[in-house]
Amino acid sequence: MSVLSREYFHNEAAAFEHVESIMWPEGPACPHCGCMGRVYKLEGVYSKPSKKNPEGIERHGLKKCGECRKQFTVRIGTIFEESHIPLHKWLQAIHLMCSSKKGISSNQLHRVLEITLKSAWFLSHRIREAMRSGELGPMGGNGKIVEADETYFGKKSGPAPTMTTSGRPFTKSGKTGPVHKRAVLGLVERGGMVRTFHVEKANKENVANLVSENVSKESVLMTDESRMYETVGASFVDHQTTKHSAKEYVRYDGEIVIHSNTIENYFSVFKRGMKGVYQHCAEKHLHRYLAEFDFRYNNRIGLGVDDSARSLNALFGARGKRLLYRDSFGA
Repeated sequence: MSVLSREYFHNEAAAFEHVESIMWPEGPACPHCGCMGRVYKLEGVYSKPSKKNPEGIERHGLKKCGECRKQFTVRIGTIFEESHIPLHKWLQAIHLMCSSKKGISSNQLHRVLEITLKSAWFLSHRIREAMRSGELGPMGGNGKIVEADETYFGKKSGPAPTMTTSGRPFTKSGKTGPVHKRAVLGLVERGGMVRTFHVEKANKENVANLVSENVSKESVLMTDESRMYETVGASFVDHQTTKHSAKEYVRYDGEIVIHSNTIENYFSVFKRGMKGVYQHCAEKHLHRYLAEFDFRYNNRIGLGVDDSARSLNALFGARGKRLLYRDSFGA
């Protein structure tokens, strides 16, 4: 039986029951006063009639708190709050975004879910917000390998630069190199999780700060021959490099395999998705797309997480992450 044939993908009442079982595992809790004991279910309540729906729409999942006397649903305090899109369509969208390795465009969501393109765009950004990780500890550790690399994708906003990333003026007419491209730093624990960052400029100082803050000093750091990692690499137990300019992409030191191919593979999937599916991404939204690709990698089948479990993990992340439309245009 297909996953999308499950009742909560097509029935609004079943969708509310599914989300409530996840958000309220110990029973309904009032988001206004925190009361759990005296919460009542309201049935047969309809929204105000309109031209499109002269009889109104039944309000599923409506509760009333016996303490503060306020009404609420499971949507409050989540990415679903104040959304007019039916909850079962939200669940469909979450499943589609979680099960598509390279993502699914807003245009495709607009066609599949039969909602406006504007709604589909905002919905997908709110789901990316749910996928975003919170505060995380250092990666790696004793005996662990962490690979680090940077990549460049898309043109930066603003005027074209006149200096290279090292501060020298261009020696040729026209623009060369990555100086006017968006820089992304990637860190991946071999066999584990990935973490990516959109940085204003990929230089030795910025890279060193991010690597130091996010990687345990007991780890073995593996990079290419870039000079940006020379100084910070000395602070780890070991720092091994491969020389890509000499077409050296992997080498062996006893039982240790030295390469940065894991993070390169991640960047490959990221760029295929951004170019082939999303096609255009404003620089101010790049961090949200990185969060989406990070989430799918960190909840991959190789770690025992299938499509259903991945969608469930995204739902867990929906709590406390409301995103307003006006805020979605910012950072």
